[in-house]
Amino acid sequence: MSVDMKTAILERLRTSEAVYVLMSESTRLPYVECDAETFDDQILLFFAEEDAKKTAAGLISNKTAVRIARVENKNLLAFYTSLFTLGVNCIIVNDGTSRKAAVQLNELIRREGADKLPKGQVRVENPELHLTAIYFVQELRKNPGQAMTEELKELYEEMLAHFGRGRYIVATGQDQGIPALKGNDGQIYQPLFTDFLEFQKFNRENLFRAMVVEADKIPKLIPKESSGVVVNPLGVNVQFKLARRE
Repeated sequence: MSVDMKTAILERLRTSEAVYVLMSESTRLPYVECDAETFDDQILLFFAEEDAKKTAAGLISNKTAVRIARVENKNLLAFYTSLFTLGVNCIIVNDGTSRKAAVQLNELIRREGADKLPKGQVRVENPELHLTAIYFVQELRKNPGQAMTEELKELYEEMLAHFGRGRYIVATGQDQGIPALKGNDGQIYQPLFTDFLEFQKFNRENLFRAMVVEADKIPKLIPKESSGVVVNPLGVNVQFKLARRE
């Protein structure tokens, strides 16, 4: 891609009235794929809705449930920034057309490092875990009820490894302590959030406060009746079995 073309695409990504993004029905997040050659973790974005519909139809025919989301200009900066929390590093523009182009996320938007945050603020993000969970859930929910394949088992083990190295947000209530959710299996799980955006989805009515907890401290916090934790219940919704530890 020429420098002039790249500049024009970057400008359009910033100034378009709206763009169209393929969203995964499984994760309620942008659909993410890994490029087989570059190994970029990328989303699919379009300037024309008709182009988005064609690519979506191809994915749906392959049992990949996606929908199209329109992102208005006023929300573009927030949307692009949110991709950092997902572990996404690349945006594929106009996939399936003669105008297809790849843009690295750090070419489009830059943000200060965590060490540049104001005193007292912390950035809680777990992009490696979040990204692996996205791939795991997208593949698992293609065929509901399927047995765990070797690929899925490897992704699950990778998730567990990332989980043990993370720092998370726990929701705490003013009077009712830490909330719990009941899974489809009837068991109780404590919600856990990889980042503040996921916590905000859960806390739309501002009923909870955010508490930052290291992974090794979580078993001491979960209630005795809990079977473990559910990571990002309004997103990837992945459950990990954990026993309370005193």
